[in-house]
Amino acid sequence: MAHVSLQVTMADRGRTMIPSTTLRLKLPVLCNRIFSPSSVPVGAPLKVCPQGYSCCTLEMEEKLSQQSHSDLKAPISQLSSNLQSTFKQRHSHFDQFFRELLDNAEHSLNDMFVRTYGLMYVHNAELFKHFFQELKRYYVSGSGAVNLDSMLSDFWEDLLERMFQLVNVQYEFSDAYMECVSRHTEQLKPFGDVPRKLRLQLTRAFVAARTFTRGLALMPEVVNKVSTVSASPSCVRAAMKMLYCPYCKGQVALKPCQNYCLNVMRGCLANQADLDTEWNNFLDAMLSLAERLEGPFNFESVMDPIDVKISDAIMNMQENSMQVSQKVFQGCGQPKPGNGFRSRRSVKETGFTGRFRPYSPDARPTTAAGTSLDRLTTDVKKRLKHAKKFWSTLPESVCAGERITSRDDCWNGTAKSRYESVVMGNGLANQVSNPDVEVDITKPDVVIRSQIAVLKEMTSWLKAAHSGNDISIDQDEDGSGGQESGSGCDSPSCEADRDIYFSIPPTPINPRVFKVVHQETTGGDRMAHGSMALALCGLTLALLAPHWR
Repeated sequence: MAHVSLQVTMADRGRTMIPSTTLRLKLPVLCNRIFSPSSVPVGAPLKVCPQGYSCCTLEMEEKLSQQSHSDLKAPISQLSSNLQSTFKQRHSHFDQFFRELLDNAEHSLNDMFVRTYGLMYVHNAELFKHFFQELKRYYVSGSGAVNLDSMLSDFWEDLLERMFQLVNVQYEFSDAYMECVSRHTEQLKPFGDVPRKLRLQLTRAFVAARTFTRGLALMPEVVNKVSTVSASPSCVRAAMKMLYCPYCKGQVALKPCQNYCLNVMRGCLANQADLDTEWNNFLDAMLSLAERLEGPFNFESVMDPIDVKISDAIMNMQENSMQVSQKVFQGCGQPKPGNGFRSRRSVKETGFTGRFRPYSPDARPTTAAGTSLDRLTTDVKKRLKHAKKFWSTLPESVCAGERITSRDDCWNGTAKSRYESVVMGNGLANQVSNPDVEVDITKPDVVIRSQIAVLKEMTSWLKAAHSGNDISIDQDEDGSGGQESGSGCDSPSCEADRDIYFSIPPTPINPRVFKVVHQETTGGDRMAHGSMALALCGLTLALLAPHWR
């Protein structure tokens, strides 16, 4: 050992042990060879190691005790660091993937709508830009920052207002009139069933994605806090006795018995082992949510074709614009004709110059983060399964390999012989009779108990996300609570609604007539058909022109 001025060479560690009958005669010579240069009193009284002839002094024993503290932490630190690194990388991969999917979806919609709708889209592009900004905010901060249901309702209401005015350019509409239109968006169903399905799919996918990502981020945090818990003084003494008391006997190559090592480490890691139950519950919840990400809550399958879904909704509004306008006029009143309305407008003026091409899954390869959600989840599920029982198996991981020996000619704490004591179980409660480590089972470690509570709370969030329920998670405060703020699904019926890609119903939607006080009474029902025919003769035909085959 190069530490604490102790010079134990590899040659010394490999020498044949001196028989116990001749140890007393040859110990001074052996001690001088192991600990040099120093004058070593043989037979000094020690606090930790067995009494009798010894190469160690009290000072040496103290320095070896400090060294044993470092030696005890080293394998635990290495195992914990590997686990932290694994899930920091997985968290980074998933987070980057979800963020790039959002960016790609926004760029794809912008490119497609510029080609398909031209200037008419460009003039209204801020509506779609705001839509994606809110989706990104929701992914980062959840329902604490964005109410997804309200945001989506506002988006469709705003889109209806703009499209309603475009297909009824022959009229003037006051702000109060447009508010009346917006209030009845849900009754009118101008966009068919697209808003309902998209809301359900977005809610499930976003809740699952952001909760799963937060779970991946939590794992390294928990591992870091638990692995840095200091060893107790009694644990350090036990480690010193196990690792270095053979040196004081002059037997530097003598390794601890495996069961002896297990008792020492199970005593030292008793609090950490108590984390295992909640850790495994958390990992099971992560694995279940990963299955959802691969199936009905697939974020990639929702975001990748979102431009086509919104375009489908717009086309549905165009195709049913006459029926929608009639219902609006009946419910909100007949609007005033606009001044100087031109009955015909060219396709060039409307800006609809492209030809819409329907969505084909094979035509849209995934480019987000250079991977796919299926590949990411397949990899992370293997890692999650491997991480199960990490804390309860730490003693076995430490007491393995070259550190110990399973033979009977091993160091049992007092001599080179067989270890006779019963191996204790894992956890604090099982250490009451540990023969090698004094463990106070009445004083659980505060840090580890707090991490047990954090894992338990995160598990409840994961289970809620598995059912499609959104719980606000504050990314800045570890273990902070949240409120359930919406539901994508409350039961196994989630499995039934797997239609990630959907089409618009072939038959027009006939909204229910709603009754409100008429705000405009000029004209009457008599003018409705005439005015609509006039409008659709010009602008609406231009709107539909790109979709004709």
